[in-house]
Amino acid sequence: MQTVQPNMTFAFAEPTIDLGWSQSHQAALLTGEIALETQPYSAWGGAVTAQMYLPLERSQVWQQLTDYPRWTEYFPSLTQSKVIAESQGHKQLYQAAGKTFLVFTAQVEIYLNVTETIHPLRHQLQFKLERGTFNEFAALLKLQDHRGGTLLTYSVQATPSIPIPTQIIQEGVRLDLPRNMRSLRRIICQS
Repeated sequence: MQTVQPNMTFAFAEPTIDLGWSQSHQAALLTGEIALETQPYSAWGGAVTAQMYLPLERSQVWQQLTDYPRWTEYFPSLTQSKVIAESQGHKQLYQAAGKTFLVFTAQVEIYLNVTETIHPLRHQLQFKLERGTFNEFAALLKLQDHRGGTLLTYSVQATPSIPIPTQIIQEGVRLDLPRNMRSLRRIICQS
């Protein structure tokens, strides 16, 4: 699997799925495993790419993921998620969350510009920081058809405005992101 490149201009690795995966890697995804790769992004930030398989058609997953107020159901630490403005293919979101990283507790809020793109082979959501409690934030969420279902790939790069050492951020992400992805899958698959 390729990883997020340390550049906030959306220079994410392309493509994010490696069709040359080993059969054991594909089998692990198909049985519910979350593939996760973290890396340092800056002295106070981090980058991560996570992938999971959803046994649903891409259009079904897309419909639920673009219902942004529902994100508080998908992600336990997210306390608010709402669309505050929209135009053709673009939306502005406000999101707030509370998070504890080992001994640190942080309340964050973020205003994001979101671009929704539908391609014949994939759908994607591109998130770009407008303002908030991050110095830098960019994310790319892709949905691609894979073995009768959908492969969801989420890549994010972030530097919080609160100086938290990279090691603590990476450990928090390593523990938290798979749990959030499983929660997302459980709720989307039950809907």
